[in-house]
Amino acid sequence: MRRLAVSILALLLLSQAANAQIRTEVIAAKPPGGITQLMLTGGRATLRNNHRQYYTVTLAAGAAEFGETDAPPTQPRRPNMLPDGAISVGAKNITAVWLTDPTRRYRHGVIGDAIEAGGLAAETSRGVIQNFKLAKGAVFEDRLARLVDMDGDGSDEILVIQSYLDRGASMALFKSTHDGLARIAQSAPIGRANRWLNIVGAADFDGDGKMEIAAVITPHIGGTLALYEAQGSRLAKDGDAFGFSNHVIGSRQLGWSAILDVNGDGIPDMVLPNASRRSLRAVSFAGGFKELAAVPVGGRLATAIIAADLDGDGQAEILYGLESGALKIMRFVR
Repeated sequence: MRRLAVSILALLLLSQAANAQIRTEVIAAKPPGGITQLMLTGGRATLRNNHRQYYTVTLAAGAAEFGETDAPPTQPRRPNMLPDGAISVGAKNITAVWLTDPTRRYRHGVIGDAIEAGGLAAETSRGVIQNFKLAKGAVFEDRLARLVDMDGDGSDEILVIQSYLDRGASMALFKSTHDGLARIAQSAPIGRANRWLNIVGAADFDGDGKMEIAAVITPHIGGTLALYEAQGSRLAKDGDAFGFSNHVIGSRQLGWSAILDVNGDGIPDMVLPNASRRSLRAVSFAGGFKELAAVPVGGRLATAIIAADLDGDGQAEILYGLESGALKIMRFVR
């Protein structure tokens, strides 16, 4: 494998946020052939360039290095799958989950087209395919369903964005049962048609021993980062903060956020753009909301934002690609 070291511009930036406590080191690099996609493959940061070539990303002596690699394996498309949908793969009770039943009954088009999903499918560890179909008044306004173990019982549940034609988006949690897929909990819809949310992920964000789901509510018109806990059949709000946006209208890129422990307290934090998408904010909900750091994006985001340990020191870095073809790597200096 050929490895290509690149020159970098490393800047030590002290966050502009008044309550920030973490310094950030930003490393800028030019991958060979630019960058169009950034992903995690087996825990490694991998990028695709303009020539559809793939490189792993590592750090050595403070410099970014790129190693040529094969294209990551892809999942075969499943029957009746959403045209631009993605498959989430699991290793517990559910091995794969995807969105089905393409429909045009909700013409919002927030993630690129007017085709949404009317159904959900999962393959269990026993090889059984289970399906769930929504009534005509709702769609799954998403590209993928996420696997999360919300109750800590060792089995995954399925998390997806469910939108109502007259009340906008909500989050719904499904479970695989002997009788098929069943919706077990749901958040309240935003309350108005054509209002959407984008999921960040699930973790114990406030350190109370319970899993929360984080999402940015209305990321295009003044976004609120909100936490939700499962309380019976409800996903109930458990904290929020204003001033975030993790999506652009019409984009198929949903991954503008990363989850990692920024300040070393053992509790997961989040990194995601501010409302204007010009800065990245590292935030914590442990002991109440606080901003740990904020740094300029340095251009227009073009890829997902991911977290990976690039130098093997046990601490993850943040990576993202810009429309200019540059790669940015953020390190948190504790």
